[in-house]
Amino acid sequence: MVLKAETPALPKAELHVHIEGAAPPALVKRLAERHGLDIDGLLDGQGRYVWSDFTGFLNAYDRAARVFRAPEDYADLAETYLLSIAAEGAIYAELTISPDHAAGAGLSYRDYVAGLAEGIARARKAVGIEARMIAIGVRHFGARAVEQVVTQVLAAPHPLVTGFGLAGDEREGHPANFARAFRMAGDAGLGLTAHAGEFCGPESITATLDFLRVGRIGHGVRALEDREVVARIVEDGIALEICPASNVALGVCSNLRFHPVNHLRRAGCRVTLNSDDPPFFATSLGAEYESCARTFGWKSGDLIEMTRNAVKAAFCDETTRARLMGRITGFVSANAGT
Repeated sequence: MVLKAETPALPKAELHVHIEGAAPPALVKRLAERHGLDIDGLLDGQGRYVWSDFTGFLNAYDRAARVFRAPEDYADLAETYLLSIAAEGAIYAELTISPDHAAGAGLSYRDYVAGLAEGIARARKAVGIEARMIAIGVRHFGARAVEQVVTQVLAAPHPLVTGFGLAGDEREGHPANFARAFRMAGDAGLGLTAHAGEFCGPESITATLDFLRVGRIGHGVRALEDREVVARIVEDGIALEICPASNVALGVCSNLRFHPVNHLRRAGCRVTLNSDDPPFFATSLGAEYESCARTFGWKSGDLIEMTRNAVKAAFCDETTRARLMGRITGFVSANAGT
């Protein structure tokens, strides 16, 4: 049995998208005007984010994040993003949220999460898309700052905040520095993920698995440089949150044709497709599915495998997981042919 030709309704799921990094430039410009903020140089004449390297990208990201000053700003952002990917067939997304960025804009953690939750609720009511949040610590802010994020999350639990992660500049801070924060989060029942194997080599993945005990790795593409690391990922059932367009835009890979995602998939890794910071990298969740299918010759069944991998690895309750799997199965049954 095979699926019929690709359709925009093919169910998709995303585990790795930074909510501030998903902000459309038009929304950032509108909010900057509303709050009287100077974003000169952040956007070019065509309304695109301006950056040239990884450090420049991080700086542009931080500037864009500062325009979100109120819970309603974040509600608009979450709703806008979720509606956009639902239009591409998405049934589920996990939004990576940064309490440090919210605090930098003068917003409390509780108000930050409440605003995002409102946007998630609006999108769910409008189109049926399901979403959760992953609170992250920023590694280049230091271990103490990451532990403060965990403390905030545990002090104000929210049913939609179901995971904890580590992002920021991977070149700073050994994973061992953040072990206490991850132990706190894990003991509280949060799902665990961390960026590794993006700008640093496979040794960063090994250290992350050893010290942080995560079930998922953000990016992880450089695992392919070490067969033993790949074997460990496969054996331990670690899900890889792969972001192809991001890797190409930031120079991790020269182009999509030479991206490791297909090799990792063939090696037996649990691969998922994600957009990371879509407007910064001129991509979307739908574009990730479509470009990989076109480049690697993946069929609809292969793309469904990516979605199933994401739902299986999602930081959600089992009732929600079963409902999402049912939607995938329903799509396959309705579109199967010979």
